[in-house]
Amino acid sequence: PPRSTRKESSAASDVYKRQGLYHTCVILDDGSASCWGYNGQGQLGDGTNTNRNTPTPVTFPAVTVTDVTAGRYHTCAILDDGSVSCWGYNYYGELGDGTTTQRTTPTQTSSLGSGKTAVAITSGREYTCAILDDGSASCWGRNREGQLGDGTNTDRNVPFTFMNIKYYALFSYYFILCGFFLKYKLYQ
Repeated sequence: PPRSTRKESSAASDVYKRQGLYHTCVILDDGSASCWGYNGQGQLGDGTNTNRNTPTPVTFPAVTVTDVTAGRYHTCAILDDGSVSCWGYNYYGELGDGTTTQRTTPTQTSSLGSGKTAVAITSGREYTCAILDDGSASCWGRNREGQLGDGTNTDRNVPFTFMNIKYYALFSYYFILCGFFLKYKLYQ
């Protein structure tokens, strides 16, 4: 959900939290992100595989995080320019960077489409989906149960965009993705 209200404070405090299988990430009111918990696949984004029992800053360049989602062993965030960066486990392409290479620091996903940016993001067990600024949805990662909605069971390591449905909410859990849409078009 969009963070339209921010707490005023002199010290950073959490304003938005997401939990993966064994890790938790928050967006702080200063726009930074911190994660803690199990880090065996680098899902905390601090450049290590060391488990942390206190919030640890995610290694980002000077950017603001606007949304975050945590999957089983991976994490993704929308940045202030609408791009998406992901880190952690990537065996099924859940980082969307065109590889299956595990990452311990945020890595930008492949293109969401010409001129398109992400406005909301969600993760299931080993996949990620984003709602884009034009209302379409883009998904990547494991597709064993067809949860990416592309009509196949083929894993995707780059974002696949649904062009015919305009979404306003996506919810995911394990191998299930549900989308709520406003309008269906037969032709683009």
